[in-house]
Amino acid sequence: MTTELNQHSSHYSLIIGLGQTGLSCARFLLQQGNAVAVIDSSNQPACLDALQKDYPEVVVKTGGIPVDWLMRADSIILSPGVDPRLTQIQQAAAAGIEIVGDIELFARYANAPIIAITGSNGKSTVTTLVGLMARMADKVVAIGGNLGTPALDLLANDPAPDFYILELSSFQLETVESLNAFAAVILNVSPDHLDRYDSVEDYQQVKQKVYRGNGVMVINRDDPIISAMAYENRNQLGFSLHPSQGFEFGLLKQRGHLWLAEGETPLMLVSEMKITGKHNIANALAALALGSVMGLPMDVMLRALREFKGLPHRCRFVRELHNVRWFNDSKATNVGACIAAINGLAEQGSIVLIAGGVGKGQDFSPLMPVLAEFVSTVVLIGQAAEEISRHVPETVQLHFAADIKAAVRLANNVATSGQQVLLSPACASFDQFTSYADRGERFEQAVRELPV
Repeated sequence: MTTELNQHSSHYSLIIGLGQTGLSCARFLLQQGNAVAVIDSSNQPACLDALQKDYPEVVVKTGGIPVDWLMRADSIILSPGVDPRLTQIQQAAAAGIEIVGDIELFARYANAPIIAITGSNGKSTVTTLVGLMARMADKVVAIGGNLGTPALDLLANDPAPDFYILELSSFQLETVESLNAFAAVILNVSPDHLDRYDSVEDYQQVKQKVYRGNGVMVINRDDPIISAMAYENRNQLGFSLHPSQGFEFGLLKQRGHLWLAEGETPLMLVSEMKITGKHNIANALAALALGSVMGLPMDVMLRALREFKGLPHRCRFVRELHNVRWFNDSKATNVGACIAAINGLAEQGSIVLIAGGVGKGQDFSPLMPVLAEFVSTVVLIGQAAEEISRHVPETVQLHFAADIKAAVRLANNVATSGQQVLLSPACASFDQFTSYADRGERFEQAVRELPV
């Protein structure tokens, strides 16, 4: 579809990308009285019908990103899925045209403290958990960003909430300059999206933008890369899977039991949490640190931790069959997430791993030592199967499957009593599925269909 710019040929904000975020940007800018035009490289963008129904006056061009449209804009708003390295966008930037994203716009207009959460893995879990803690403490919170509601739609809340709690992806942070979060955390950093970034260092520097401003920096003391990002002149609060000092959050071992702790004060037994694995213990400690910065009562936060069952497709227990436990970790779309899931379940028994999908330019070699130590069998699916197979140790059984259903049947045949079968793909899903959720649902369906 193409519509001429006509009355919007000068003095307009140009949105590139018409998904949920692009639609929220159009809605927000129009409410601010801005003239808006939208372009999308797809011929049938996801939210085209919704935009035309609600805002028929907005000029839209589909099927390409013409540079002359960019050059005539006052400002360009990039949707997170649009790579800012595109030649047309680089030309517009060189011409001095302002290029922002929805989170930069949000930061300029937010009228309540922001809690900003990013990381390669675990950010949806921590965002949801902090939101639960705050609501149980009778705080009014607006939760969104990369998870759920687009950030700009949260500004429609009236009156303003006590806190905005935002999950932020690296793509959203690329165009951020004004973010000044009340508290911010980078949960962890492992190589991801290397098809989008020129180097791992570029990816890390984008993540670091979440710490801009003068709010409290919540620091993962176990991650040397994140620890190096901490500014000496800023308020910091750390968390660690080891004993911690002062008022920082960590773990204590007492009488053979592991406790979540604040300094030397035990808070609750790790075994009381419904979410499992070391990565989820780290997520819980990060949530406690953020909640304490927000002034949430400790007893309420601990009650939330006891109740929280975790999110779908994130190391979620599916079924036990013949003393074999099945877990759906379809959200593990990178190597770091897969390693975290394996490490998290390793104490409960040997693992049969189902992995594979779209590799996103990742290096799969870090999987080797973890597979060698904790995994008995690997079943591979998808585009990256052959590439991943080169990093499976010889001591580990290796199988290939045509699809997820075949992979589940194969895993069921090789798994023995006391083992765990884990879907943790270390890859994106869009070679065989519409999303990681679709992949996880089809996995769970196949597991449920296994004969007793």
